Amino acid sequence: MNVLILGATRGMGRALARKYAARGAALALLGRDAEDLQRTAADLVARGASAAVQVACDLEKTETILPALHTGSTALGRVDVIVLTAGIYASQESLEASPDLTEKLLRVNLIATIRFCEAAREVLAVQGGGTLCVFSSVAGDRGRKPVAIYGASKAALSHYLESIGYRDHERGIKVVCVKPGFVHTDMTAGLKPPPFAGDPDAVADVVIRAIDRGTPVVYAPRIWGLMMALIKRLPRAFMRRAKF
Repeated sequence: MNVLILGATRGMGRALARKYAARGAALALLGRDAEDLQRTAADLVARGASAAVQVACDLEKTETILPALHTGSTALGRVDVIVLTAGIYASQESLEASPDLTEKLLRVNLIATIRFCEAAREVLAVQGGGTLCVFSSVAGDRGRKPVAIYGASKAALSHYLESIGYRDHERGIKVVCVKPGFVHTDMTAGLKPPPFAGDPDAVADVVIRAIDRGTPVVYAPRIWGLMMALIKRLPRAFMRRAKF
């Protein structure tokens, strides 16, 4: 299997890359820090990856996306799976206090991510199909006070991923939208974990099974699917009083 990952040097991207390396996959690693990429590539080869190509790509600099996808896919010969785990999180308080931070979060989590997905779709379509797996969030499933802005970016992303899943079905492209709950990664460091917080390795197992099966939407840890189904049914009067 040939897998291209943007975000493989940390967090969920690293956990997924290590799982694929253990399968003997050939990997193309996209990222902006050359030293991080080099260390990650060496680690993945040691874990069993048949190849670990390093490609410079910065999601915030959208002009780097298309060249990086072409470089990575050419190096692998064919891409079976393209994964995007990169994104930005900030608290509602921080975002309200900084319009610049709000603009950056929306630009990265939505505009740049969609730019990446649009380019990835064409890479997969040219070769006759494949899987595009993108990380959204449970924060986009229901409006909630603590994640108004971050959740809005993920709600829009989830809508987009569902739509292109319908559009690209006939082109042989499967779109997998991952909706993680709280997972212990660098992104959530310093935050108080809620019940059912996930471990990156366990979450990676759930995600890879979803990729293998072509599951359109996957909650990870899985219990978040049930939790969000309940939260989406709560009346607005309750949500106005709720603190979560």
